[in-house]
Formats: sequence, C-alpha cells, structure tokens
Amino acid sequence: MVDRIADPWGPRTPYAPGAAWPERVDMFLGDGLSEDEVDGWYQSASVLHSNGDAMDIAVKDGRIAGVRGRAVDRVNHGRLDVKDMYGWQANNSPDRLTRPLVRDGGRLVEADWDTAMDRIVTRSRELLDGPGGWGHFGFYTSGQLFLEEYYALGVIGKAGIGTPHMDGNTRLCTATAAAAMKASFGTDGQPGSYTDVDHCDAIALWGHNVAETQSVLWMRMLDRRRGTNPPAMLAVDPRDTPVAREADVHLAVRAGTNVALMNGLLREIIRRGWYDEAYVAAHTIGFDELCRIVDGYPPERVAGICDIRAADVERAAELIGTSQRLLSTVLQGFYQSNQATAAACAVNNLHLLRGMIGRPGAGIYQMNGQPTAQNTRETGADGDLPGLRNWDNEQHIRELAELWNVEPDTIPHWAPPTHAMQIFRYAEQGSIKLLWISATNPAVSLPDLARIRRILAKPKLFVVVQDLFLTETAELADVVLPAATWGEKLGTFTSVDRTVHLSEKAVDPPGEARADLDIFLDYARRMDFRDRDGEPLIRWTGPEDVFEAWKECSRGRPCDYTRITYERLRGGSGIQWPCDDEHPEGTERLYTDGVFNTDPDYCETYGHDLSTGAEFSEQQYRAKEPGGRAFLHAVDFQPSPEVPSDEYPLLLTTGRTVYQFHTRTKTGRARQLDAAAPDVWVQISTEDAARHGITDGDLVGIAAPRGAIQGPARIGRIRAGVIFVPFHYGYFDIDRPDRLPRAANELTVTAWDPVSKQPIFKVAAVRIVKLADADGGR
Repeated sequence: MVDRIADPWGPRTPYAPGAAWPERVDMFLGDGLSEDEVDGWYQSASVLHSNGDAMDIAVKDGRIAGVRGRAVDRVNHGRLDVKDMYGWQANNSPDRLTRPLVRDGGRLVEADWDTAMDRIVTRSRELLDGPGGWGHFGFYTSGQLFLEEYYALGVIGKAGIGTPHMDGNTRLCTATAAAAMKASFGTDGQPGSYTDVDHCDAIALWGHNVAETQSVLWMRMLDRRRGTNPPAMLAVDPRDTPVAREADVHLAVRAGTNVALMNGLLREIIRRGWYDEAYVAAHTIGFDELCRIVDGYPPERVAGICDIRAADVERAAELIGTSQRLLSTVLQGFYQSNQATAAACAVNNLHLLRGMIGRPGAGIYQMNGQPTAQNTRETGADGDLPGLRNWDNEQHIRELAELWNVEPDTIPHWAPPTHAMQIFRYAEQGSIKLLWISATNPAVSLPDLARIRRILAKPKLFVVVQDLFLTETAELADVVLPAATWGEKLGTFTSVDRTVHLSEKAVDPPGEARADLDIFLDYARRMDFRDRDGEPLIRWTGPEDVFEAWKECSRGRPCDYTRITYERLRGGSGIQWPCDDEHPEGTERLYTDGVFNTDPDYCETYGHDLSTGAEFSEQQYRAKEPGGRAFLHAVDFQPSPEVPSDEYPLLLTTGRTVYQFHTRTKTGRARQLDAAAPDVWVQISTEDAARHGITDGDLVGIAAPRGAIQGPARIGRIRAGVIFVPFHYGYFDIDRPDRLPRAANELTVTAWDPVSKQPIFKVAAVRIVKLADADGGR
C-alpha cells in the first residue's frame, strides 16, 4: 500500500521509448471494504481533472463505495489521480442538495420541482414576450457536465431561445487552447495523442504544472524519465514546482513575459537552422513575417524582459531545437497570462517550424483545465457553434438550421458569441435579466470577486443555479436546482487527446436531485419550444437519444462521432474522434499528412489579429489562399495590463494544488483531500520574505487595488517578485471563528486576452505585509 497523500504519483514503472506503458491498477475502497465485498462495478472516467483517467465505480448497499483504475484503457492503464482516489466521497456528503430551493422573503426555502420550474418558466416567458426577448437570457455552464447535457443546452439556447449569450467556465481554463488551435490549424482538436509520451525524446512544458493538474499524465512522463533513453525535459514556470525540479532546464520567467520568451526561442531555432525548411515551405503560411518579428528578440533582450539568463534561453533552444521527437504541453501559465493566444500559437509555431506534428512522439497538447471542457467546445455550449462550425459561415448556419429544422435567422450568428466576461458585464449593466448557472461557482472562480458578488446579488437579475451543494454562488440565487452528478447519471465525455469515455449510472442521486439533462429537457418541454413545422424542437427522452442526435450534428466535421456507440464504449477503452467510416477505430493523431483544416469552407474561424483581437472577414481570409496549410502567427511582446508599481510592487500568480479541484465543491468534502490542503497559503520567495520580515507560517496580508486576503506564508520555491496563492478556496473559511477573507480572486483583475477572451489570472499587482507571527503573536 502507498500513501497517496504523501506520494501523489505512486511507485514508478519505468519503460523504454516505443514500449507500452506498463499497467498499474490503483484502487481505494472506503469503510474497510475488500473487492469481494463490493456489490457491483460500473464503468466511468474522472471528472476531477482533464486527463480522462478511466475507472470503475464500486457500489455497496446502493452507495458509491470506492474506485478502481481501468487497466484496459489507453489513457491511464489503471492509474488514478489522487483526486480520483478520494473525491468520490463527495457524492455521499450529508450536505448534498436534495430538494429545489426558491427565494422567499429574502431567504432560500425548500420547494417542489413544479414550484421551482414554474418560477423559471414564468420569468423566461415574460422576458421572451417582452422587448429585447432573447437578449435578456444568459447561460453560464461548466466543464464538468456530459456531452449530451451540453448539446441539449446548446440547442435550447441557440434554437429555442436564440440567444448568443452562452458560455462555460471553460472560458477560464481552456478557451486559449481552442483559440490557438483554430488560429494555427483552422479548427479545434488536439493534434497529438497521450501515447506521444511513449515515443518522444524531449518534453517541453509551457506553463503547465502537470504533476499537480494532471498527475497521471505526469506519472507517464516520470516512468519514461526513469526508463532507458529518457526524454529531456524543459519547464517554463516562475515557481519551483515538481515539474521544474524534474526538468533538465527550468526557465523561471517573470510572469506575463511568455511571448518574449517564445519569440526568442523561435529566433534561435531559425538562426541555428534547426527548422524543417521543406515542411515549412509546403505546409505553412507566414514564415517571412514570423522571421521579421522574432528577429528582434536575441537572447540578451529576452533575458532582460523575462529576467532570466541569456545562456538559459540558448540552452532551452538547443534542447528543443535538436530533439527528433518533441512533445509540448501547454496550460494555465500561458493561457491565463498576458498575450495568451499569441503565446500558445508560438508553441504551435515551434512544432510547425520543426515539422513535428502528426507522428509518434512529435505532438502538442494544448491542454484543458477541466474534464469535459472539450465537449463544451464541440457542442457549442461555450458559445461556439456545434460541430466546430464557424459562426461567420452562412453555409454552416444553414446546416445547423436544417438539422434542427429551424429558420437560419433563429440561430444567433450576427456577431461573435458572447464570452463569459461579457455575459457578466451585460448582467451588471442590466441587459441580461436571467442568468442560468450550471455546475460552476463563479462567486469563487471569476476575477474581482467583490464585483461578481455585486452582480449576482442585483435585485433585477433572476439567477438560477443548478448544482450539488449550496455553494457560494447558490447562496445568491433566486432558484436553486439540485443536480445529480458523476456516478448518478449516464453519459459520455471527452478528454484532452479526443478520447471519448462512457460513464454509467451506478447509483441513484439523493432525494429529489435530477440529472442535468433531465432538468434541461424538462425546461424545454415546459417552455414548449417548437421547430419551423410547429413540432416540438426537442423530442429526446434520455442521454442515448441525445448522443445519437449529436452524432448527426458531428457528421463530416473534425469531431466526427458517427461510428461511436454506447455499446462500443462499454467494457473496453475509450475511442478517439474522429471516428467515422474512414476511421472506424478512431484516430490517434491529426494532420499526419500535413494537411490542416484551414480550407475557408471548412475552417472554424476566419481568424483574428492576435494583438487586438479584431476579427478578419471571410474575404480577407480567402485572400490568403491557405490551401490546407497551417498559419504561423507572431506578434511583438506587450507588457501586461497590470504591472508592479511603488504602491503594489509584487506580481500575484494564482494556480492549483494536486489535492484540490477548482473551488473544492467536491474535493473539499473528501476527508483525505481536505486534510492534505484545508486552507489557503501564500508562497513568497526567500528574498522577498527577508525584505518584509516574514518567516514560514506567519500570517500575511495580500492587497491589490480590488481587495485583500490573508493566509499563512510558505517561504521559497518561487522567483523573487512573485507571490503565489491557490485559487480553490472560497471567500471565508466557515470553520474558523475569525472568518478571514482568503479567496485569491479577490485580488485578480478584470481583464482578458483579446482573442480567446480568457481572463488574466496570472498577473496582478499586489503588496504584502506581515500581520502576525506563526504562533499568533503580533
């Protein structure tokens, strides 16, 4: 037995390049159960991170009793993340919502489903029948529902109500991944496969603390590193994370300077002749302009901007420039930082320059932060159109209108879809009057929380919250709907490398809680949405009906699911899309032939100016004559929207810990995970701590122009000038009598990337002060 709290990654199983990753089955059963005592096992996969680890759910006496990794699955070969091991206990938590709640006399009180739904439907009809109609509706969903639920929500919003105001909290974690792949390759969809770890000879981690965010993927990387002919490793991160300590080269760049770093690395790759000239000429557009821009970033200039050594820039360039099979993985250190889409596209540039895409070991993971984020993007629940269609392409609109049997003008496409930050701004201004929030907790996860609380508490904003618990957001709602969760409903979801998994229903939800799909379908029935023939717009009765309809929506698109069935997903491994007549067993890697999805009639976007976010027109895009070639994009470095000053001399960066997921709605209710990371902390460099007279464990205060928080100090393992605070923790710790404000997003700034519209959580100017000694003395 291994203590997975003390050792989140478990024992090593080394293997050689090109070999199969050895199996290792992880399991945890509660209440001292043995495998023989379990009543049954039910197939599923993780919803507590984006890796897609497959597992079986153990059931005893009608309750979830544990989990076991699925050795047959291509993603994890039986291993489980520490959050997978223990997080299931939240399903059995005594504070689950079991009945709807409605606000009466300023208080939330229990009600029946008819009462709760009647309130929502009555308000919906008032708004639809009044001036402004569809413009008063906003939907803000999650990256943790199932594909079928997102698709139903997308049809309700786009074809039933006709609102463009729909997005997910995936805007906070994975919007830049989608934006970068659209910009470079024409459409969303990860080019690589998790098996690229098995074949690569170098791994570059760009702002990705994979050891804590997708720990099973990290196990795979560690096992390669402990085997023969291990891959070299580069880490870019201002903190001394487990990944940074493992890496051969660690670039602890100043937060917000990723574009300058990438421009410098690309310059070295080109100047030293480490690029594939024939591949670039045949398969890319924009090389000359790329060269012109990056030529202004010699190592010495990059070192000055990023506050690292020029020699380390050159070492990093040599590591990635001389590899034969480079694997890159990108996450929040790039996505939630300054010039996010430009920086992520620069990673794509690196692979395109070197011709390292579409073959074993030469892959890119533009990672997701949430387990089903890929499905929000595919189905249109994040605001895009279902099937990775282009909102600005009239033929794509006609295809959807025909599929749903509605008039094309019903589907919102007169302007770009409304992103999450704009949805909340419209709610603040009063034009959005009904905001439906499902499976997410923006009162903890969005930036500038004081502002978000003010918006959600506006008397004229009707807030619906659909969740498992009475979260900080639910406490501000007008109607709260109790939802079922993973293990309590049936559906599919897709992980980062396009692997589709089935999650079976193992147990009934508690009390009167309902599956999210059932809630959406009930709303559609009560609203009586109709198609253009006067028939019900939505006739589905269950998840498999929705899945079959989704398959037709995906037909012929990059995310083609047409040969995937529930039965094919049962018993074995997940299947990677596209899975169609041409690829009946699924597709491991994209762009193996060097042909990209950039055809003007097929692409998902006509592109943006990466510096300003300005949309390009169809005519401008067609004039480029992409012809299946990928785009090389480059921009000059620009400083972050908020930089240190005399009043706020330090930079705040927020992030994650291996023991918690998002706002702890589930992981905070698992005893082992809560004990491992029960409260916020403030990480500060040794130099900055000495300057402010701070020692380990001292209570410190962090202030920004927007708010302040308090927490104990942890000294070291971060570059000077930077403060780190994990973002998981709610506004107050309800178990502490002093109720200290502790949510990192009290400090973060309302600003976003011009292209992906992803909020900037990694750069905020702050100051720090010691408040009390570690022992409580002043």
